[in-house]
Amino acid sequence: MKARDRYTQLSRGRSQFLDTAVECSRLTLPYLIQEDLSSQPTHQKLHTPWQSVGSKCVVNLAAKLMLALLPPQTSFFKLQIRDDKLGEEIPREIRSELDLSFSKMERMVMDYINASSDRVVVHQALKHLIVSGNALIFMGKEGLKNYPLNRYVINRDGNGNVCEIVTKELISRKILAMDLPEPLPNSPGDDGYKTGSDDQDVEVYTYVRLDDNGRWVWHQEALDRIIPGSRSTAPKTANPWLTLRFNTVDGEDYGRGRVEEFLGDIRSLEGLSQALVEGSAAASKVVFLVSPSSTTKPKTIADAGNGAIVQGRPEDVGVVQVGKTADFRTAAEQINNLERRISDAFLLLNVRQSERTTAEEVRLTQMELEQQLGGLFSLLTVEFLVPYLNRTLHILQRNRELPKIPKDLVRPQIVAGVNALGRGQDQQSLIMFIQTLTQTLGPETIGQFLDPGEFIKRLAAAQGIDVLNLVKTQETMEQERMQQQQMMQQQSLLEQAGQLANSPMADPSKNPAVGEVMSQATDQLQNNAEEQTIPSPEGG
Repeated sequence: MKARDRYTQLSRGRSQFLDTAVECSRLTLPYLIQEDLSSQPTHQKLHTPWQSVGSKCVVNLAAKLMLALLPPQTSFFKLQIRDDKLGEEIPREIRSELDLSFSKMERMVMDYINASSDRVVVHQALKHLIVSGNALIFMGKEGLKNYPLNRYVINRDGNGNVCEIVTKELISRKILAMDLPEPLPNSPGDDGYKTGSDDQDVEVYTYVRLDDNGRWVWHQEALDRIIPGSRSTAPKTANPWLTLRFNTVDGEDYGRGRVEEFLGDIRSLEGLSQALVEGSAAASKVVFLVSPSSTTKPKTIADAGNGAIVQGRPEDVGVVQVGKTADFRTAAEQINNLERRISDAFLLLNVRQSERTTAEEVRLTQMELEQQLGGLFSLLTVEFLVPYLNRTLHILQRNRELPKIPKDLVRPQIVAGVNALGRGQDQQSLIMFIQTLTQTLGPETIGQFLDPGEFIKRLAAAQGIDVLNLVKTQETMEQERMQQQQMMQQQSLLEQAGQLANSPMADPSKNPAVGEVMSQATDQLQNNAEEQTIPSPEGG
């Protein structure tokens, strides 16, 4: 089946969700989601809401989700050795060294993500998730690309797994590397063209599906013809097409957004805000009435300046007053109640006060989101973080920017949730363990039962610190220990020689043993000096 025909078929199941998404966008961020791409006129005038609470709430919630999913200055995942493989295929004594290596690889992945524009696209996708409940992200060679709901359709099976994706884009015919028929001037464009000349766009469809071998395959079509070089494949575990949903309903192909959950309150706030603004504008208008039978002329009142003296009677002139003060007060109180409810639902009332984002703040934000949004992290972890991480690792390993990770021994673990144990949590757990051990059994037990070197390595891995040339190796500490022993021996020999020199028996002619002790001390000092000055055979 042609991609355009499949897009048309699946669009029927999307229409209800798209209509709701367009309404939610009109009340919050009007530029975010428009009507279907084919019927979208150029430079359409956007609707301006009568209130700004909706847009402020969406932007704030998207920022908090961004902080929780991809926190700055820390990793949202960690590489971990499988416990069932530890001790069998991997020696337990090298676990700390492996943790340090994994920490270095995590920093390489995060440096790659920070250098790209992924966070910008993810933040845009999160706003689409909040408003429409759906978003599509494509992880291409040039970075991430976000598709709004009006530019793609999707088909899922009974378990909610994605089976088909069809996207629709308008691309200039000059960019397409294929021969296209010349468009007819002033034609209605039924064959995929907009009316006009060569500069007009062509509808390009991308058809994504699972093949019989369990791999993702896709290609692009223009005018029902496959674009040369557009066929691509990807493993099932490294799918570059990430279909995101905010809330899921069993049996539905599309998700439900946060704005839809509170659409009634937002509609009421929009209507009351409009009524209050228009009523206040009408009430603020000042109109003077002059009795038709009075001697006071209206022109005299209109032309009179401030403080002018004119002839007339005060009872002939009156002012029109709108007696709606009580109604305005009721509307204002209801608006305040609606704003408070909506702000609480979108976590707008909890304003961040710190100047620097800390690990504790990220954890508190994650807990707040999990409590308020009812398991959103579980869904975003499955549909976004896991495939996003798998695809990123696949790209870096394919480009040989990251070493191969044996999947049967090492597994990546997402640490962007409430129940996850991140590097910061590992650090706190280590410190609390040492404190508890010291308070319970005493400080002397630290050196008796614990290995200081192993503790330092695990603490550095928990903090993501590269200990290369920072922490002394076992060989270096052994050399320093031997040098310290030699210095102590030298000091002991010198003290013995000094004691003998002050003794009456220090005369070698009377006591031959004194000569032997002095000779041994001299030979020992000379040998130590030679060991310190003569270089080793390795050149050390």
